[in-house]
Amino acid sequence: MALGLLLVPERTLFTLSVRRRRRVLAAALLSDAVFPLAITGATAAVPEVTDGLPGPAALGPWTVLAYNGLFAAALLLAGATADRTARTRFFAAGNLVVAVTGFLSALAPGLPALVALRAVAGVGAAMCAAGGSSMVLAVYPPGERRRVYGYVGAVLGGSLALGPVVAQGLMAVGGWPLVFVVPGAVAALAALATLGLPGLRGGEPAEGFDRAGAVLFGLAVAAAVTALGLGFGSAVPWWGPVGLLLVAEGCATALVRVERRVPAPAIPLDLLRIPAYRAYAVATGAFMGMLVVGLTEFPRLGSARGLGPGGAAVVLSLLTVPSTVLPLVAARLARRWARPLVTGALTACAVTAAVLQVTDRPAALYVAAGAVGLCLGLTEGVPDGQALAHVPAERGGAGAALFGTARMSLETLTLSAAAGVATTFGPASALAVAGTVCLTAALLLHRSIHAQPPSHTSRVPARPAGER
Repeated sequence: MALGLLLVPERTLFTLSVRRRRRVLAAALLSDAVFPLAITGATAAVPEVTDGLPGPAALGPWTVLAYNGLFAAALLLAGATADRTARTRFFAAGNLVVAVTGFLSALAPGLPALVALRAVAGVGAAMCAAGGSSMVLAVYPPGERRRVYGYVGAVLGGSLALGPVVAQGLMAVGGWPLVFVVPGAVAALAALATLGLPGLRGGEPAEGFDRAGAVLFGLAVAAAVTALGLGFGSAVPWWGPVGLLLVAEGCATALVRVERRVPAPAIPLDLLRIPAYRAYAVATGAFMGMLVVGLTEFPRLGSARGLGPGGAAVVLSLLTVPSTVLPLVAARLARRWARPLVTGALTACAVTAAVLQVTDRPAALYVAAGAVGLCLGLTEGVPDGQALAHVPAERGGAGAALFGTARMSLETLTLSAAAGVATTFGPASALAVAGTVCLTAALLLHRSIHAQPPSHTSRVPARPAGER
């Protein structure tokens, strides 16, 4: 890390017993399971919510867009705040926000109230994501983080794979309110799991916190993500996404001016200068882009090529099930072959997407879904662990937040571009877009050869667990 700083070996900020470290990890994993279910559940519930609540029907999609937009807006600010406060308390507060808004969403009197609650839930989710990463990185040394992110990958993969099925089951049992109540209940359990744990309070840096930069960055990302989520089409007035993109441009311009004047910028650009961190952030965004595009386009391809409902279910299972069973295997493989594993999986996804452009055989669809699913399962959580191995523990929240922002931005951009191309050229072309992004990420990662183990810096000395 040639960052112009005095480099010293990093030490874990807080020393906890094995039992307490496992409780920290368990709380973070419980919270991680909520986010995919909150997204897939809300998406599946949009038609029922729109029909069942009074208010303009155009607000229905905003139950998802408001959540995603505020999550993106708050993530960097939440990460920086988590590193400067009692990490476990900040994490618990975020989960309580998710829990309360989940329960209140089930009682929402109309669509405007539900959208507002979902926006607040997005802020709470950002606090959960940033706070969880910050407290995990504060108690697990770099050598153990790959294994930890193997568990994270397994939980996220399983939640993504099972989310649509769980959401449909909840709606069948108790209607759309359960889609918001159940994730809220899980978030409440994650908050309860932190009871009795030390606060893990971070040290206050000498410089003041750049709140203006963090807010401007959040507004720019939220406006861009929401604009891309809306897309351009007959059902969306052109001035909606265009106006949001202009807001994003204005905030980005103001952000550049602010960051040039402050002594301690909010955006940790020094992390982006680390080739491996930057490359793995792009890689995980490419994988998520391939997944979300695949979840939409593989069923459409199956319908176009004569697969019945049973065949479509098999295709989706081949795409998603590996992510529930392979992440722990991936964590073991990543100990020695992380970069070849991720590079090879990205390349395989790109080749698979290319093959689907030249064949329309139904059997090829099964093979393609299985190949992509295998690549996603064998890399779930690996880029996260590799990138965050380069982040000092006292900056874990900010590092994870910036990583998550990059991933979400690339994922949203890929989905938006794929949807636009598919409208003109069909579903196979959408997978070609996602494959191109994967190939670009593979080339970037291949160039960022990092033969030596990461160096770690720390400006905050280690403290006993009981302090503050």
